[in-house]
Amino acid sequence: MLDTLLPILIFSALALAVIGAMRRIRLWRQGRPSPVPILQGLAAMPRRYVVDLHHVVARDKVMSNTHVATAGGFVAAAVLMILVHGLGLAQGVLGWALLAASAVMFVGSLFVARRRRNPPARLSKGPWMRLPKSLMAFSLSVFLITLPAVGVLPQDAGSWILAVALAAVLAWGLGEMVFGMTWGGPMKHAFAGALHLAFHRRPERFSTKAGGKGRSTGLKALDLDSPQAKLGVEMPSDFTWNQLLGFDACVQCGRCEAVCPAFAAGQPLNPKKLIQDMVVGLAGGSDAHYAGSPYPGKPVGEHAGGPHGPIVAREGKALVDAETLWSCTTCRACVEECPMMIEHVDAIVDMRRFLTLEHGNTPNKGAEVLDNLIATDNPGGFDPGSRLHWAADLNLPRMADLGQVDVLLWLGDGVFDMRNQRTLRALVKVLRAAEVDFAVLGDEERDSGDVARRLGDEATFQSLARRNIATLAKYRFQRIVTCDPHSFHVLCNEYRELGGPGGDAHYTVLHHSTFIAELYAAGQLHFTPWKGGAVTYHDPCYLGRYNGEYEAPREVLRALGITVTEMARSGFRSRCCGGGGGAPLTDIPGERRIPDMRMDDVRETGAELVAVGCPQCTAMLEGVVEAAEVRDIAELVADALVILPVKMAKGQGRAGQARVEELAS
Repeated sequence: MLDTLLPILIFSALALAVIGAMRRIRLWRQGRPSPVPILQGLAAMPRRYVVDLHHVVARDKVMSNTHVATAGGFVAAAVLMILVHGLGLAQGVLGWALLAASAVMFVGSLFVARRRRNPPARLSKGPWMRLPKSLMAFSLSVFLITLPAVGVLPQDAGSWILAVALAAVLAWGLGEMVFGMTWGGPMKHAFAGALHLAFHRRPERFSTKAGGKGRSTGLKALDLDSPQAKLGVEMPSDFTWNQLLGFDACVQCGRCEAVCPAFAAGQPLNPKKLIQDMVVGLAGGSDAHYAGSPYPGKPVGEHAGGPHGPIVAREGKALVDAETLWSCTTCRACVEECPMMIEHVDAIVDMRRFLTLEHGNTPNKGAEVLDNLIATDNPGGFDPGSRLHWAADLNLPRMADLGQVDVLLWLGDGVFDMRNQRTLRALVKVLRAAEVDFAVLGDEERDSGDVARRLGDEATFQSLARRNIATLAKYRFQRIVTCDPHSFHVLCNEYRELGGPGGDAHYTVLHHSTFIAELYAAGQLHFTPWKGGAVTYHDPCYLGRYNGEYEAPREVLRALGITVTEMARSGFRSRCCGGGGGAPLTDIPGERRIPDMRMDDVRETGAELVAVGCPQCTAMLEGVVEAAEVRDIAELVADALVILPVKMAKGQGRAGQARVEELAS
C-alpha cells in the first residue's frame, strides 16, 4: 500500500509545483527584458549559493549552520525521496542516505524552532511562525516512511505508519516545502532565491577568481537617447524581469531593516517592507498581510497596487509613498547585509529617476540643487569662475598650463565650502611635502554629478560626466586623487560606461587616504608622534561599502602613532552619517537625526576626536551639538608633518626650491 501511494503522492506534488513555478515565472516576466546567459547562470548557481553567499550568511554563525542543516538536508532528502519512494530505488545505501538527510534536516528544524520561540524584532512573523513545524513535519515524516524501506521496520508496518506519516507530509511537509516554494509562502524564497542567484543583474558581485570577490556598486546608466525607453521606473513592470525575481527572493530576515539608518532614525523607510511592497505590486494586492515592521509612522494596510499601476501615486495612495524613497541615504548597508544579495539601492534610484525626470518631483532643496547644477555646474549655484578663490595664496599649478603631470588633484565642490577648504589646504600641504608632481583643473572642473544621479536626475549626471570626461581626455596624468569619496566613486566606477577609467581612460582614481598611505610607505612622508587623546575613525559609506577601502585610512592613522578605538559599528557595518544620496537636501523628517545617532556611537568609545575621510561626513558630524572634534585625515597628517629642508616643492609649478617656512604655513 505504501509503495503504491507514495509515488502518486510525490509526483503529484512535483507536478503541482511545476505548475506553480510556471505561474511565478510569468509574474517575473512582466518586467522589462534583461538578457542573461541562461545555461551559464544555472551552472554557476550552486557555487554562488554554497560559496559566494557564505561571507554574508556566516555573519550569524548559529543560523548559518542551521541553514546548512535544514536547506542542505531538505535538498538531499527531496532528491533521495524521489529516487527511493518515487522510483523505488531503496536498495543499497540510498535508503540509509535518505534517513540521514531527513535526520539532519530535523535537527536543523529544532534550531529554527528555537529562534522562532522569541524572534528578534527584525524577523517577519505571520506565516513564518509556522515554518519550524513545516520543516519538522517534512523531515520526520520522510524519516518514518523510510524505515520500512531499509528494513528497520517490517513492510507491513506501513499500514499504521501510512496513516500518520502521509497525513503529516500532505498537511505540512509537502504542502509547505513543495507547493509553498512556487505558489507562495515562507519557502518561496528557496525557489526564487536560487534563480535570482543564477540570473543576478550584477553577476560581477560573485567570485571572479579563486579567493576573490567581485565588487559592483556603480548605478546602471539609463539610455536617454532611446525613444522607447521610459525614464526610470513608474510601475513594477518597469523593473527588469530579474529585478522582480530578486524582490521575490526576499527571505524577510530583516537584516536590512536592522542596519538601515533611516529606519533607525524613524524616517518612513524600511528596506524589507519596500521589497515586500514590490512583491505585492508584482502579483497585485495590498500590504494588509505583511507581517513585519512597518514604515515608521505608517500603519500596514493602507497601500495597494498592481504590476501595471503606479508605484507612487501623484494623488492618493499606491504601493509606496514618495517620502519613503527620498528617505534613503544610498549607504548600501542594506545591500551589504542581505543574504540573498538583493539590490535595494538600485531599485530606489530607479524609482527616483521617474519622479525626478518625468514628474519633476524632487522635494525640498533637491529641485533647487538640480537647477543649480544645470545652470552653474555646481550644487550651490556659485560662480564657476570662483572655484579657486579659496586657494589664491597657494599658487596651485593648473593642467591647462602644464598639460602633463603625475597626479591630478580633483577638488570637488568642497571648494565652495569654508570647512572643506581647510581639508583641501591640508592635502595640498601634504602633496607638496611629499614632492608630488600634481596639478588641478581649476575652472575646467565641474561637479562630478554624484548628487544629481542619486536624486534621480540621470540627464544632468550624464551631461556633467561627459563634459568632465572630455576635459580629462585633453591631459596626461597617471592618477586622480580626491578627498571626496563620492567623487572618487563616481569617477572610478560610474564614468566607466561613458568612457571614464576602466573604459577608454588611461588613469586610475584614488582616495586621498590610499594615496597618503602609499606616500608614507614609500618614505616620502615623515611624521611627529601623536600626542593627542583617544581617536576613533568613521568609515564613509562611499569609501568603505561602495569601494572596499577600509584599511588605508587606518594605516595612515597608525603611521601617525594613533591607536584607533573602533566603534561598535565600523568597517562594512559602519553607520551612515546621513549625508549621502541627497538626503540632507530632500530632508525627510524622522524621530531623530542620523548624525546624532552616529555621534552616540562615538561617545560610547570615549574618543575625543573623530577622524574622517569625507567632506559630507565632516559636515554632518560637525553639525551635532556637543560632539567630539571632527578632523579629516589630511588635516591630521598635515599637522604631523616633518618638513625636511631639502624638499623640492614640485606642486608650485615646478618653480624650484621652496622655503621651509612656505611649506609649513
